[in-house]
Amino acid sequence: MRVAYNEQMNELADLLGGMATLAGSAMDTATQSLLQADLVLAEQVISDHDKITDLSAQCEEKAFSLLALQAPVAGDLRSVVSGIQIVADIDRMGALALHVAKITRRRHPNHTLPEEVNGYFAEMGRIAVQLGASAREVLETRDPERAAKLREEDEAMDDLHRHLFTVLMDREWKHGVAAAVDITLLGRYYERFADHAVEVGRRVIFLATGELPNELSATHLPSA
Repeated sequence: MRVAYNEQMNELADLLGGMATLAGSAMDTATQSLLQADLVLAEQVISDHDKITDLSAQCEEKAFSLLALQAPVAGDLRSVVSGIQIVADIDRMGALALHVAKITRRRHPNHTLPEEVNGYFAEMGRIAVQLGASAREVLETRDPERAAKLREEDEAMDDLHRHLFTVLMDREWKHGVAAAVDITLLGRYYERFADHAVEVGRRVIFLATGELPNELSATHLPSA
């Protein structure tokens, strides 16, 4: 029975890693579609989102099966519950990449972004993809020290997000309300993508140690 449980937990871990890979890839492609006003890339992200949804359903089914059939307790129960929570975080990461692609599609053939903010979003996209890869890594290694570093990686995203508002509030802004709304939404999507990756790390710390890192206050937890 223990062997069967371990096998199922390994399968769940593999599925979660696969989800994280797909979410990171989706955000990478979505960013390229945004910067290049590339409808083909945007449509690719939109059509590929079903893969993340399917993996999410598989993860939840496996996790609930473990709860129902294996009746885990203590550390085992913590692993299963953490897995269910991580599914939700990665699923949301994929949905945020999808939102980026949909904005690109809605504005096509026009560019969504004014040229002066392209650099911000190129860098935010790079950080988001890096955080997605880091989330996958900590899911594979379950290394709490590495997981804790995701919060540090997220600080650069927070800085960029704050700087975007400085650009939008500048009296010299000349691109109108629609562009400002798009940029505000897009900035939020990238920031939340990063926050969910950090939350994956936070849950891995709990999974590995049984304790939640107290340096993450409720104000830093993903709300969308």
